[in-house]
Amino acid sequence: MLEAKIPTGPLEDKWTDYKGHCKLVNPANKRKLEVIVVGTGLAGASAAASLGEMGYKVKAFCFQDSPRRAHSIAAQGGINAAKNYQNDGDSVHRLFYDTIKGGDYRAREANVHRLAECSTSIIDQCVAQGVPFAREYGGTLSNRSFGGTQVQRTFYAAGQTGQQLLLGAYSGLERQVGLGNVKMYARHEMVEVVKIDGKARGIIARDLVSGKLERHFGHAVLLCTGGYGNVFYLSTNAMGSNVTAAWKAHKAGAYFGNPCFTQIHPTCIPVSGHYQSKLTLMSESLRNDGRIWVPKKQNDERHPNDIPEDERDYYLERRYPAFGNLVPRDIASRAAKERCDAGYGAGQSKMAVYLDFKYNMMQRYGRTEASKLNIANPDDETLIRLGKEVVKEKYGNLFDMYKQITDEDPYETPMRIYPAVHYTMGGLWVDYDLMTTVPGMYALGEANFSDHGANRLGASALMQGLADGYFVIPITIGNYLSKEIHTKPISTDHEAFVAAEKNANERIQHLMNIQGTRSVESYHRELGLIMWNKCGMARNEKGLKEAIAEIQALRADFYKNVRIPGSINEFNPELDKAGRVADFLELGELMCVDALDRNESCGGHFREEFQTEEGEALRDDENYMYVSAWESKGDSWELHKEELKYENIKIAQRSYK
Repeated sequence: MLEAKIPTGPLEDKWTDYKGHCKLVNPANKRKLEVIVVGTGLAGASAAASLGEMGYKVKAFCFQDSPRRAHSIAAQGGINAAKNYQNDGDSVHRLFYDTIKGGDYRAREANVHRLAECSTSIIDQCVAQGVPFAREYGGTLSNRSFGGTQVQRTFYAAGQTGQQLLLGAYSGLERQVGLGNVKMYARHEMVEVVKIDGKARGIIARDLVSGKLERHFGHAVLLCTGGYGNVFYLSTNAMGSNVTAAWKAHKAGAYFGNPCFTQIHPTCIPVSGHYQSKLTLMSESLRNDGRIWVPKKQNDERHPNDIPEDERDYYLERRYPAFGNLVPRDIASRAAKERCDAGYGAGQSKMAVYLDFKYNMMQRYGRTEASKLNIANPDDETLIRLGKEVVKEKYGNLFDMYKQITDEDPYETPMRIYPAVHYTMGGLWVDYDLMTTVPGMYALGEANFSDHGANRLGASALMQGLADGYFVIPITIGNYLSKEIHTKPISTDHEAFVAAEKNANERIQHLMNIQGTRSVESYHRELGLIMWNKCGMARNEKGLKEAIAEIQALRADFYKNVRIPGSINEFNPELDKAGRVADFLELGELMCVDALDRNESCGGHFREEFQTEEGEALRDDENYMYVSAWESKGDSWELHKEELKYENIKIAQRSYK
């Protein structure tokens, strides 16, 4: 039986009452306790910095050459918070409601409300760290709109919000490193969990430069290792992003929650050729000022600037008049796919839609700037010129990036965009404390399943990562560590460490000894095609069953024919990649198993057999109002269910019309 440990009492009081009654560790005892933090993105860096500041002895690990290179740095558009600077009706409850609704009623109420409560403190924390959020003329912080909301609650730093937030968390982390409270291990990858008497007591890490395995003890282990979108091969994730740490935890007893809940981002630069190994995101924030459209004529070969206004289909505004271009990501992505599949796609490939900024440059920003300058009756050229300067200030780096990649100027020609894999709402199952089903092992940020349901609203990932690291784990971890103050550090010569290292070494040796004929990359690419075609934006029973069989066959071939050059005890990126792809080959099967088991559509999980007459996701609340928590049984999985109870929100079919 899964125990989420959700506090009793009214929803709005749960977190406050919890903080007032949770167990504490006094400062002297904190110095006796060691905590391992794996991953140094927003969740990991903020957690390590916070725990170090509190007095715990922290070891932090990342596979990059610096914590600054964590994938959090790539986030562009912004971070949500219910501070209501715009005075447009926002509130903690509104953010909570939008998140639950945006996740298609598949998230845990208590966790989401806590996230909304913490959001306001995140902004204050980041401002204190010097994060250069955009400001209005009077000095107050500026906001913009993101998908799934009708208020402006997204704080941003141009198109580099993730970078600036990570620099803030990184500065806090490095301060603790300098003070000796945190020991940093860069170029180290966790490859095994160490359990003693059922509790997480450390990890086996591989030094990626020397290839050597190392043993590390901790009273608790925090996994802050991001999501698993790279199972699809082509995604917006950094190429090194992987599932290995979370998967090793899963194999060691941590349940995996909702693995099939993956998010497709609607505004990415389309695939241009088979040679690509990564896709590039265009920020969600661009939908705030851009209008999405396709030609009304099928297979229209005209340049977009030559297509008159009355021959353009602004299909999101047509289908969802209340939200328009700001519908949630899952809806916007499926709508783009539907238009392209119907023959209305843009560009040579016809697998793209247009994102056009001309209207807002002229009518929204151009006219405002003209009024400021007392220009009466400005012509179109003047409006565009003036509006362009405003757009450049807000999105200039994004426009420059698009031009460098496509050799097209988005100020002059509409962007071409198409959905791509971006985020994973699934992850390790955690309770209210953020602890997995392995005592002493926690999962934070995108590594856990907890706060987004079946679809994540834009700008909420950064919010969750920092909330977990700065405000949640420093409180909740006391409930566990208060009982561990008498546990002395365990020698890494303990038999459990020896056995874990032996397992890791045997797995690595096995991979190196195969010496087949196929590259690791070729297997990853083939897996990605299977996943995208049969477990991507749309799934069906037949395709999922085929995918499971195909992945099993591909995995069997991988262990017969993969070839890894080089040796173990040296810098060997191909060996690192092989271990990660091996984990993806198992995870991919579980994702398909989960998608096949869930006979409904909800959020990012769209089963073609379950849709409304209008092509929207058709939930089955009677039979699937639960979190799917999968337990590893070696070569198979056992399903456990956490029932979702909604006591504060009326459940309804999502409507953004």
